[in-house]
Amino acid sequence: MTERIIVTGATGFVGQAVYRGLVKCETRKIVCTSRSPDRARERFPGRNWAPLDVDDPASIRNLLEEGDRVLFLVHAMSDGEGYAEREAASAREFGRIGREVGIARIVYLGGPKPLGEPSKHLASRLRTGEILRESGVSTIELRAGMIMGAGSESWRITRDLAARLPVMLLPSWLRNKCEPIAIRDVVMALIHALDAPDDLAGAWDVPGPDRLTYEEVLYRVAAQCGTRPVGIRVPLLTPRLSSHWLRLVTRADMQVAKELVDGLKYDLVSPGDGYFEHMPDYERTSFDEAARHALRAEARTLPLSSVVVEMLLKRISRSSS
Repeated sequence: MTERIIVTGATGFVGQAVYRGLVKCETRKIVCTSRSPDRARERFPGRNWAPLDVDDPASIRNLLEEGDRVLFLVHAMSDGEGYAEREAASAREFGRIGREVGIARIVYLGGPKPLGEPSKHLASRLRTGEILRESGVSTIELRAGMIMGAGSESWRITRDLAARLPVMLLPSWLRNKCEPIAIRDVVMALIHALDAPDDLAGAWDVPGPDRLTYEEVLYRVAAQCGTRPVGIRVPLLTPRLSSHWLRLVTRADMQVAKELVDGLKYDLVSPGDGYFEHMPDYERTSFDEAARHALRAEARTLPLSSVVVEMLLKRISRSSS
C-alpha cells in the first residue's frame, strides 16, 4: 500500500502552502484533513480530503490506523479560553494513538522559545511540541516566529500597521529582536523533516536569515508600501495594551492578535541556523524579498475599500514626513 502523507490543518495558511509544496515533489499520496471535509472539498476541489477532529480519539484513530507520516499543523488559539488545555489534550491523544498504530514520523510546526517567560500562546506551542516529542513517535518540532506570507495573521498585523499608520507609537518592546521567515522556507523545512533521519528527532528553530527589531520590521515594510510613518516613542505601552487598538487599524482576528502581540515581550531569536544546518544547500529568503512577495500576493486579495483608504493614508504619510 502506498504510504500517505497526512496534512492536518490543511485549510489553514501553512497547510495550504505546504500542500502546494508537496504536490510539486511528492509521489506519495497526500491526504488533507478537516473537521468539515465536504466544505473543504468545495473550497479546494481535486484534493484528497479525510475527516479529522483532534478532540475525538476515534477520529484520530480512523485517520492514523494505517501508519503514515504526519504534518501536525493544528492549533486552537482562535477558539478562546481554555485553548492551551485543549491543545495539550489533543496532542497527547494524537501522539498516543500514533505510537499504537505505528506512525513513522510526526512533524510539528510550533513557536520559538523566548529569552524570558513565554506568553500563554508560546507556552502552549512549546508544551504541544514537548508532548508530541515524548509520545514515542519519531517527532521533529520546528519552531518558527513570524511567518511572512499572505494569509499569515502575524504578517497581516505587520503589513496593515505599516501601510495604514501615518504616525506610529513605538513602545520599548518594539526594540526586541526577531527573525521573520518566509513561508516558502517554512514549507521546505517541513517537507525536508518528513524524511529526515531519526537522529534529527527533537526541537529545532527555523529562523529567517535576518535578525531585526520589530521596529525595523515595521519601517522596512512601510518603505515597501510607499509610506513614511512618523515614530513617537512611548516606553510604558505594553504588548497587551497595544493589542486593543489593533482592531482600529488592522484586519486581524482580535483573539489571535492579542495572543500574538503578547508573545513579543522578549527577543525571539535562535543562537544559530537551527534546522537549516541540515539543509546546507538551501538558501533562505531575505526579509526584504519575503516582504515584497507577501505584499504582491496580498494586493491580489485586498478589498477595494481597503485599497482606497490606504491610498489616502499614503498621501497623508508623505505630506507629513
